[in-house]
Amino acid sequence: MIGQTIMVQGTTSDAGKSTLVAALCRAFLQQNKSVVPFKPQNMALNSAVTIDGGEIGRAQAFQAYAAGLEPMVDMNPVLLKPTTDMGAQIIIQGKALHQMSATQYHGYKTIAMEAVLDSFRRLNEQYDLVVVEGAGSPAEINLRDRDIANMGFAEAVDCPVILVADIDRGGVFAHLVGTLELLSESEKARVQGFVINRFRGDIALLQPGLDWLEERTGTPVLGVLPYLHGLHIDGEDGINPLQADKNEGRRLQVVVPVLPRISNHTDFDPLRLHPQVDCHYVGAGQTIPPADLVVLPGSKNTIADLRWLMEQGWASYLQKHLRYGGKLIGICGGFQMLGDLLVDEQGVEGPAGSVAGFGLVAMRTELMPDKQLHRRTGVILPLNVPVAGYEIHAGISSGPGLQNAMIRFDGIGAGESNEAQSDLDGVVSDDGKIMGTYLHGLFDQSNALSAILEWAGLEQVETMDYPRLREQQIERLARCVNEHLDMERLQQMMQSWYAVRAK
Repeated sequence: MIGQTIMVQGTTSDAGKSTLVAALCRAFLQQNKSVVPFKPQNMALNSAVTIDGGEIGRAQAFQAYAAGLEPMVDMNPVLLKPTTDMGAQIIIQGKALHQMSATQYHGYKTIAMEAVLDSFRRLNEQYDLVVVEGAGSPAEINLRDRDIANMGFAEAVDCPVILVADIDRGGVFAHLVGTLELLSESEKARVQGFVINRFRGDIALLQPGLDWLEERTGTPVLGVLPYLHGLHIDGEDGINPLQADKNEGRRLQVVVPVLPRISNHTDFDPLRLHPQVDCHYVGAGQTIPPADLVVLPGSKNTIADLRWLMEQGWASYLQKHLRYGGKLIGICGGFQMLGDLLVDEQGVEGPAGSVAGFGLVAMRTELMPDKQLHRRTGVILPLNVPVAGYEIHAGISSGPGLQNAMIRFDGIGAGESNEAQSDLDGVVSDDGKIMGTYLHGLFDQSNALSAILEWAGLEQVETMDYPRLREQQIERLARCVNEHLDMERLQQMMQSWYAVRAK
């Protein structure tokens, strides 16, 4: 069986590609189609561990849930995780293989394309429909040579494309027409429809522009999607603005530093959405507010980000915070920063070197080339509550300060060796004010979240079911496209496209 393929490309980054792919996956699933998301190449610091033991972009994991699937490495065969402004870790089919500069990677794209097509063919043979997400814009002229992310991929597999543009940022007609003008004739012919995203207002006022656009380009507008206020979905890379109804009365004050290379910041979405929590992101040069709980996040360049924290005054802030009874959690790279020393002799995340940590836990961490990728379940020992999540890290931490573990994990997962895992993870300080762990997704389960908030000082904690909230948002996306996108016309277009090619 060979399925059909539709590719969603955007006129800009953040035009709505990831969201539209997720919405289409759920809408087609509701039609009892077997559908799978796919992104040839992603550049993001938010990632997830797959059921087959690899690493993919967080957005593709979210799209997998929308399609009713567990995340798999073939859904995102090439993932680029920037470590500096000029270089990135190159992850091919779930495994970190290289550290390259942008110039080096450009030359490597022909090899990366082999992995892309290999993964795509496997999915294409297993599912009725592959919904593909492009990256950035297909009109980025400097990146068209050896392109594997947009039209280069579409032409390689001969699939139709729909082009999405964000009207909320303005210039939507210029974005759509200008993008088409910068494509080759064969690429233009692939664009079978437009989608306008994040529209606010009366559609009647937009209609003359839609008529002009269709007449000017000969390409139909498949739909105008409204701006969805309060939409909460996993962020692909940048920190999404989230809004939630907050209760009256005292709320727990949580502070998270925005590291230059912050990774997996989706860890904190449950905190940001909890009705009894005020979660504050603090960036460069900003005053650090008083807090009940400080959470140090993960990092793709832990040593450089630790130095940045020191420069921003976080060492003295944390000492004062703990002295006055505040609580502190370090996650992944943030956990490593709690110790006495971080060592990267092999240049795993940046230039080889070492740096002193905050000295709050008697441990040292050495970064190693082999990355640990595990899904985990277990118990938060000091709180006696179950927890589930995933590990993505290159560090090995050791020292006398780790005698009091934060988490005891359950049995070894399928396909994983005892050497690769330990039953115990993280640390709890003797005074109970500090916890640290390698586990991402710490706040995702309602029982674990409530227990941590209570530990941090919140009384009468309200239960929040984050997985249920995520499912509600996916259903909301599906309702949106079913109501505002001409799904029948889209499917007819796809059938016509592949009928012609079957002759």
